[in-house]
Amino acid sequence: MDRPGLVTLLDYARRGDTLAVVRLDRLGRLLAERLATVAMLKERGVALLSLEAKLDTASAAGELVFHVFDAIAHFKRRLIAERTRDGIVAARARGKHPGRQPLDRERAAAALKLVAAGLSPTAAARQVGLGRSTDYRELRRAGTCHITA
Repeated sequence: MDRPGLVTLLDYARRGDTLAVVRLDRLGRLLAERLATVAMLKERGVALLSLEAKLDTASAAGELVFHVFDAIAHFKRRLIAERTRDGIVAARARGKHPGRQPLDRERAAAALKLVAAGLSPTAAARQVGLGRSTDYRELRRAGTCHITA
């Protein structure tokens, strides 16, 4: 967990302080991270207040509600991930290929020719139906672009 702002805030918090967060997920992406942070705050005598969930871990009831809410949020994220995987499997079974479409080499080559003829990379990409960043990437790959991203 590389979150310098949160680390600084946690270092600054003193016994008797209340750390207010908009949402509980601001304490970490994973349930284990959030639970560890809340345990550390409790050990240091720092209360946690979630503005969106309207809960305060200074009380036993607030701490219980925090654990219940966090477990439900974790459960929802797992459901979404499972449904996404199921959807991808179902799409593949129907012959679909989810994700980014492969680069159309003919359009990329046409864009490179337009740039070589004097058109700007942005205009060339627009004319052949490519993304601007794709055109610049292909120009760099071809060694004809001196702009670095």
